[in-house]
This record gives sequence, structure tokens and C-alpha cells, in this order.
Amino acid sequence: MIILQLSSGQGPIECSKAVGLALAQLYKQSEAQGIRCEPIELTPAEKPGCYKSVVVKLSSPNMNAVRQFAHQWQGAMLWVCESQFRPKHRRKNWFFSGCVYELEDNKFDAEITFQTCRASGAGGQHVNKTDSAVRATHTKTGISVRVESERSQHANKKLAHALVLQKLADMQQMQINAQEKSRWQQHKEVERGNPVKTFKGPKFVAK
Repeated sequence: MIILQLSSGQGPIECSKAVGLALAQLYKQSEAQGIRCEPIELTPAEKPGCYKSVVVKLSSPNMNAVRQFAHQWQGAMLWVCESQFRPKHRRKNWFFSGCVYELEDNKFDAEITFQTCRASGAGGQHVNKTDSAVRATHTKTGISVRVESERSQHANKKLAHALVLQKLADMQQMQINAQEKSRWQQHKEVERGNPVKTFKGPKFVAK
């Protein structure tokens, strides 16, 4: 399983907008290359179409192609554009970053338990009244996630499984090398300079 996270770090709303635009590009490019791109976790910012962080799962029968595609999005990236939120702002360079994780799907399966529960809802005829929500727990560490974003229990279980693996990868990476950036450290710092990708203008055109 290959997971890619894009993060705006602690940058302003323009950096979060860049992440949203990058996500749209990611969907488009992955589809063109026959790679399935599934959203796992989206952390929205205060404006529509803006994200502090997005996490997607990339998959294809050709894992080498997936690996190569994912690593094109790893590192610091730059969007050069006048601010859409502060028209008179002098700054035009907005940075965000990507981090790739390759996880062994079956390594921790025996240590993960699943519990179904009723999905929450605001009421009305479209409320999901079945036990479709899923809580996944890694018994050794206590890492637990609850997913109810999908209509089916199977889909929620799949997402919960991926999120637990992702959080386990974070923990392992921090234990191996505390100085190396983990996923969540991206929220604190985005490396500036020498971007691996540069995009320009409101249409987010790759340079």
C-alpha cells in the first residue's frame, strides 16, 4: 500500500489552497496513468477548496508505476500566484509539501480489531440507520480510528484499516529517527527552497 500526504504546514490560507489545487491535479494525473487514487483523510481549512492536509491511497497492479508516480510528489513544492484571498498582498510564493509512505498491508492485520457501530446523522429520511460505522483498533499500541464517511460497512472498514496502518507508520518512523520528518511534523514545518514541483497562476499550471 502506498500512501501520499500533501500538507500546507503552518502556512497561511494560500498554502491550503495550493494543497486543494494539488489534490485536483493528483486525481487527474493518476486517472490518466491508470492509478487509483482514494482519499483517506482530508483536513479542510477555513475556506472552501482549501485543505491543511490530504491523505490519499494510491494503488495499481503495476506497483512500480505507483511508486514512481508517488515519489514525484515527495518534497517541498511551490505555487507562484497572487493571493486570491488578499489581493493587495505582496507575497506570491506559497509552499506546501508531500510525503510518501509505503506500508505492508498484512504485517499488522492480526493485531487490528474492528467494531461496528451506528453512523451518526442529523436526522431525516437519508440517515443511515444500519451499523455501518467502523472503529479499528491496534491492540498493542491502542491506536484507534472511527470511520463513517462511506455508506457501506465494508468501505468504512477499508478506510479505517488504512488509517490505522498510516498511524502505525508514523509511530515507527519517529522511533527509528526522531530527527526525520514524520507525516504530522509536516504540519509544523514545510521546507522552503529547491521545490520538486512548481505551479504557476490561478489555473495551477505545472512549470
